[in-house]
Amino acid sequence: MIETTEDRVMDGRVRLRQPVRGYRAGLDAALLAASCDAAPGARVIEAGCGAGAALLAAAARRPQTSFTGVERDPMALALARENIALNGVEGRVDVLEGDVALRFSSLGLAHFDAALANPPFFDDPDALRGPAAERRGAWMADDGLEAWTGFLTKAVREGGTITVIHRADRLADLLGLLAPKAGSFQILPVLPFADQPAKRVLVRAIKTGKAPLRLLAPLVLHERDGGKHTPAVEAILRGQAALEWA
Repeated sequence: MIETTEDRVMDGRVRLRQPVRGYRAGLDAALLAASCDAAPGARVIEAGCGAGAALLAAAARRPQTSFTGVERDPMALALARENIALNGVEGRVDVLEGDVALRFSSLGLAHFDAALANPPFFDDPDALRGPAAERRGAWMADDGLEAWTGFLTKAVREGGTITVIHRADRLADLLGLLAPKAGSFQILPVLPFADQPAKRVLVRAIKTGKAPLRLLAPLVLHERDGGKHTPAVEAILRGQAALEWA
């Protein structure tokens, strides 16, 4: 058994067991969950759900929506199942073993209304000093970003939404890979400080969408006066606010 901690997020609304060593969910997962605007009755899939941080936070925000997580790592999958039970949402949140490198059709699932993902930020081993073995799967996309975008576009129905958080310097790659199957892009830059360039972007696309691309006002994470987060981000972390799409 791996050593874990039990944390509470969203002002205690979500309990989350995570490994002491290895990948631990943070702000990216919280922002991804806050970006989910699925309607009541919708079905949402998260590719690479890990221990379920974003999945469970999104489910807490959307109590009338059902969620399915897909994860290839057995230990993360086991933790995700523990966390689902811990939060008492077995009836509408589920996780299953799967790999984005394989065809979505191999899962035997109907198409979803929305898909979420926080893909590993690197796919070139030479671009990143080797992470600890227990973190490698979360940081390195063995099959490249293309495998993730391919899985996401196959997972949703026509008119379904795809939302991804990723490095800002991979924005062109992300748009290029999604564009053959999706459109109506909305891009939300995420800035460390108001006077610094974005390091993250949230990208929302609609499968077969045709609307013009929209660049939204940025989300600023920190203030220069020493506050940990801006009030807007603090409200998101506490589950008091969501990220709004145009």
